[in-house]
Amino acid sequence: MKSTAAIDDADRIAPRRKRHWFTSLRRSAVGMLGAILVTLAVVTAVFAPVLAPHDPTELNLGSRLLPPFWYSEANPSYLLGTDQLGRDVLSRLMYGSRVSLIVGICGVAISVVIGVALGLVSGYVGGATDAIISRVLDTFMAIPFILLALAVVGVLGPRHGSGLITLITVLGVTGWVTFARVIRGESLSVKRREFVDSARSIGQTDLQIILRHILPNIVASVIVLATLQIATVIIAESSLSFLGLGVQPPTVTWGLMLSEGRDHLATSWWLATLPGLAITLTVLGVILLGDWLRDILDPRQQT
Repeated sequence: MKSTAAIDDADRIAPRRKRHWFTSLRRSAVGMLGAILVTLAVVTAVFAPVLAPHDPTELNLGSRLLPPFWYSEANPSYLLGTDQLGRDVLSRLMYGSRVSLIVGICGVAISVVIGVALGLVSGYVGGATDAIISRVLDTFMAIPFILLALAVVGVLGPRHGSGLITLITVLGVTGWVTFARVIRGESLSVKRREFVDSARSIGQTDLQIILRHILPNIVASVIVLATLQIATVIIAESSLSFLGLGVQPPTVTWGLMLSEGRDHLATSWWLATLPGLAITLTVLGVILLGDWLRDILDPRQQT
């Protein structure tokens, strides 16, 4: 009877939590704006092959540097104009969102795995293990993330650093420090709680304690950190592509569009402004959504 009652309680609590999230999102202007911007970016990236009016790599030298639709000389077939090679800017923006989101999500996923694993081990085990990992953390924290990524990609060179997988790996491996530092602190706090001592007293192994008791209590921090880190990785990917060290043509990225458009700022400003605006709005959406998630998931933010 008790187990049946517990199941019934769990079934009632789950919908309540979902309603709480949706209600909180509707009441938060910051969270709603972030959710709208992120949803727009995700939908655009997923359905780019369907929504894009043209092939983003198709050349049309007879339609070079056409202005956007609000100019009188615009071509209705190219709503946001064309670039120096006659390629449709709108289609390139849509396909560029795919690279930014793929790099952001996959790169952060790698950082989460490395950072959470090292943070848990460092905080829980302590002693010499904690000292060694802490020294490694201090070393990496002394080097700015974007500078470290730039150095690694630069060393690999264009031949090795031109692929999407390589860029994801580099940004993922160089971005784990934030996760490790925060998770180490969370682990140090959680491992001192009574339920951890109780689990140890009944014979649970260290691995069982970490997976069953410590990790579930730091998931909220991981989610918030991961959301905010996606914005950092998107900016890093755009910066590397702008410098010619990111994903190489013919793959379309917002950073590459910025780089190609900077030579035409005086006459065709939209070539650099529109991808810059896309980066800004996407990063803003991710940051706003991350702030809302922090308010929801962190009890210290709640009154």
